[in-house]
Amino acid sequence: MTSTSSPKPVPAQVPVPVPVPGSESQAERAPSTVAAKTHGTAQRRGANPVHLSPNEGERPEISVVIPLFNEVETVPELGRRLRESLEQLGRRWEVVIVDDGSTDGSFEALRALHEAEPRFVVIQFRRNFGQTPAFAAGFDAARGDIVVTMDADLQNDPDDIGALLAEMERGNFDIVSGWRKDRKEPLLLRRIPSMFGNRVMRSLTGVHLRDTGCSLKAYRSDVVKNIHLYGNLHRFIPAVAGTYGVTISQVPVRDHERAHGTSKYGLGLARAPRVLLDLLTLYFLRNYGTRPIHIFGGLGILTGGLGVLVGLYLSVVKLFGGQDIGDRPLLLLAVLLLILGVQFLSMGFLGELLVRAYHEAQNKPIYAVREVLDGDDAPAR
Repeated sequence: MTSTSSPKPVPAQVPVPVPVPGSESQAERAPSTVAAKTHGTAQRRGANPVHLSPNEGERPEISVVIPLFNEVETVPELGRRLRESLEQLGRRWEVVIVDDGSTDGSFEALRALHEAEPRFVVIQFRRNFGQTPAFAAGFDAARGDIVVTMDADLQNDPDDIGALLAEMERGNFDIVSGWRKDRKEPLLLRRIPSMFGNRVMRSLTGVHLRDTGCSLKAYRSDVVKNIHLYGNLHRFIPAVAGTYGVTISQVPVRDHERAHGTSKYGLGLARAPRVLLDLLTLYFLRNYGTRPIHIFGGLGILTGGLGVLVGLYLSVVKLFGGQDIGDRPLLLLAVLLLILGVQFLSMGFLGELLVRAYHEAQNKPIYAVREVLDGDDAPAR
């Protein structure tokens, strides 16, 4: 078991900002149908975002969030395994399953699962939105103090949930990630792209996880409630949360072969370019999201400065050497570098204006607070 931590504090009381345009969560933008309450099978249609009322039963301690897409054959076994594993923990629990626009009858199977066990909450999207919006909708609906995520194909073992919770309590961690030590997936299409992605993520984000792509993770509720997900950022939640200060650990978990069908969210090589672009976006937001002038201004000074140096050299050649510089490529290069310098500086200034408009218009703080001790907390003398 290994752990890593970032120096900044964990968000608890103050909503955590993410410096990207737009403040709504994916569940607000992904029309959905809630097909479950804690008691009974009453339906609520078009609920955006998804929030279950606190009076709909006793608040669970653990919420398991699972995105599902065309897994009708897996649903009965998934429900049975989850119930057995969660009952062994001796805690109040719920399972939030987000049907990501399935077309194979998965929702009907999930309805039957909910009617047999109301603690299985089912959310149905109107169409296929993808894993990240599905996780976001599940986070919005989850009511537990600890939120556990996993895939629906049972390659993640529900019995490993207990190990995640034990590690979280042992070190008071905010996030505990599963590490598929003995992966069963194809080497070329899955494991090699995953190894490359893990190395890139560690170098760009500073979050040292052995297995970023493992969906089996446990989070404190305030971590997932205070972040916004875009693109394919569900894979990088520890890195997103790490911006505001979290403690992270990882434990080995089992990895099983898929029992039915094939992956519904694409093969490793097919999604690799999208994941890389999301990772670069995350790197930019983590390091320059609140100060874009530092990157664009730096590039502007560099290119503009090189243009000035080339121009000075050509001026010396012209004035003191008497050489003709009108047809020299260096003259065009000097002009190009100066133009690029001005453009980069302009992009930096525009970025600063956008950042200020984003934070000030919505009164969003640029910091996160774990706890405040004031005079009222001091012991009486």
